[in-house]
Amino acid sequence: MGKKIEIYKCDKCGNTTLLLDSGKGQMVCCDEPMKLLSEQSADFKNEKHVPIVEKTDDGIKVTVGSTLHPMLPEHHIVMIGVIDGDDLMVHWLSPGDEPVAHFPCQNEDVKAIEYCNIHNLWTNKQ
Repeated sequence: MGKKIEIYKCDKCGNTTLLLDSGKGQMVCCDEPMKLLSEQSADFKNEKHVPIVEKTDDGIKVTVGSTLHPMLPEHHIVMIGVIDGDDLMVHWLSPGDEPVAHFPCQNEDVKAIEYCNIHNLWTNKQ
C-alpha cells in the first residue's frame, strides 16, 4: 500500500478521525493536538482485540478476537477494515452487532484492522 493508514484521537472529547492524505498541518481538536494511534497486535486480555481473518466461499471473514469482543454501548468495536494492496475496505459496527465483517476479497493474506472505542486501534499484522 502506498500510504499508511493514520487514525488520530482527541484525548479531551474522544473524536476520532482517519487521515486520508497528509499535509504540513497538524491534526487539532478541542484546541489541542490529536494523538496518532499506534496499531497494537499483541493482546494480553484473552485475545479480544486482535482481528482474525478466515477464507470463505465468497471472500474473507474478519472476527474481532478469538473470544468475541463485547459489543456494549460503553465498550464496542466501531469498525473493522481490511487493507489489500492499495484497497481499503471498511465495515462500520454499532453496539449490539456481532464483531464480525465479511469482505469480497479473495486474498486472505490481508492486513486487518479494528477500532475499539476504549482500547483504540488493533491489527493482525505490523
